[in-house]
Amino acid sequence: MTAAPGLAAYLTPQGAARFRSELRALLHDERPKIVEIVSWAAGNGDRSENGDYQYGKRRLREIDRRVRFLTKRVENAVIVDPAAQARRDRVFFGATVTYATESDEHRTVTIVGADEADHTRGEVSLLSPVARAVMRAAEGDEVRLVTPSGEELIEVLAIRYPDPPA
Repeated sequence: MTAAPGLAAYLTPQGAARFRSELRALLHDERPKIVEIVSWAAGNGDRSENGDYQYGKRRLREIDRRVRFLTKRVENAVIVDPAAQARRDRVFFGATVTYATESDEHRTVTIVGADEADHTRGEVSLLSPVARAVMRAAEGDEVRLVTPSGEELIEVLAIRYPDPPA
């Protein structure tokens, strides 16, 4: 999921660092290796039936597309450090929120930028239904979560931010 046109593309410092790291790896490691393979394969004659050449060219296009995406995101990102959040009693970008569902399930999510959200790390997009529901809520607040399967009342149990820099 990417940020909507006209909206700022927010990133956490960790998300920006991951994007920069991936960009460096693509430009300095992976792309040069693929260019070398394509050059070698091009020297083997007929390119129309040369699998190494065709795969390499396709992979180069994928790498270049990803490089453009990452470059644009990093250059245009508004980097927001959740540790610097002054108002820690409410849910804002970068907060880690624990909430309870109507079926008394407890879930914990961290609200991050649309391009850096990763459910395997417990991160949800700022644009996700959960983030929209809990945004600006305080501990103990009950908010309405709108999902494709209907509405549900959830209760904000805890709000955490990283420790501020010393």
